[in-house]
Amino acid sequence: MPDNFGDEKLIEALQEGSDEAFTVIYHRYWYNMFLVAYRKLRSKEVAEEIVQDIFMRLWREKASQKILNMDYYLFSAVRYEVIDHIRRNISEEALFDQTPDFSTLGECDVENQIALSELITAIDEGLHLLPEKSQEIFRLYRFEHWPLTRIAKHFNLTEKAVEYHITKATKSVRSYLKQALSVLLACLPPFLS
Repeated sequence: MPDNFGDEKLIEALQEGSDEAFTVIYHRYWYNMFLVAYRKLRSKEVAEEIVQDIFMRLWREKASQKILNMDYYLFSAVRYEVIDHIRRNISEEALFDQTPDFSTLGECDVENQIALSELITAIDEGLHLLPEKSQEIFRLYRFEHWPLTRIAKHFNLTEKAVEYHITKATKSVRSYLKQALSVLLACLPPFLS
């Protein structure tokens, strides 16, 4: 199968069980996926393992996965796996009991990554309360920065319908984040003056 095949043909061939399509997808995306995971985790071994797991799952579930955009599917998978890895390896105690030390940029970057990961996870949890189409439209618009016209064309909807989905999803996520924040603040000890 030629390397210059578009993603649509590759997805179709992959879902039909083509080893060649899988190999082309792997070679096309592996390195960039690895870089994204590595930049977040700073561990070559963990980044490689995450990417390998994603490709193994892609192959195992090739017939049942509904993939519309290979790029979006694979890089979303990397993002979720990185977040899960960070969450699994950082205890709540470490998050709440550490006194922040901003003396080095590296430590600040780690704290920012953790905070961003937690925020993305909370947003995802809020999105799961919505229908699948609203979730996907919100992600494409907010995370992938697709314009309304492209989303409308992708889903065969009017721009007004896309705006409706985005507004509905935004309200739902905002409401969920407010609830999550109030629970978090109730659990934290009061600040010393």
